[in-house]
Amino acid sequence: MLKDKAASLLQDALEEDKSLFLIDFKVAPDNSIKVVLDGDNGVSLQDCMKISRAIEHNLDREEQDFSLEVTSAGATSPLILPRQYAKNIGRKLKVETETETFEGSLTETNQEAIFLEWKAREPKPVGKGKRTVQKREEIKFSDIKEAKVIITF
Repeated sequence: MLKDKAASLLQDALEEDKSLFLIDFKVAPDNSIKVVLDGDNGVSLQDCMKISRAIEHNLDREEQDFSLEVTSAGATSPLILPRQYAKNIGRKLKVETETETFEGSLTETNQEAIFLEWKAREPKPVGKGKRTVQKREEIKFSDIKEAKVIITF
């Protein structure tokens, strides 16, 4: 019952701010509630507080004791939802599939796939030496095992 009520309150709070979306929601057997959010424009501390209050202020601790944690998806967290890819266009990603690993700039995304671009050194077709070529790969969401943003300093 706690899980259903918390899920309903969470859904109502997310309806109020369409730029935020849910990454993960769990209620453990000890009644600890964990909510992980992301947003089209990032997630601020105020966003987490707003969602937390919307849930906590509408649950009765006298009825059932619980703990609540509302966090944002971390910078090193894997990308899970297609909506997360759209906000990371222009950033460098490391994408693993069952057979290959790609590193490149995310240039485009659609309903089925993402597109990465990068430069690679390849042998010249004729003669000695190497040349730099532009590579582009379309990777279907269904083929992605894990994708993370590469953070550079």
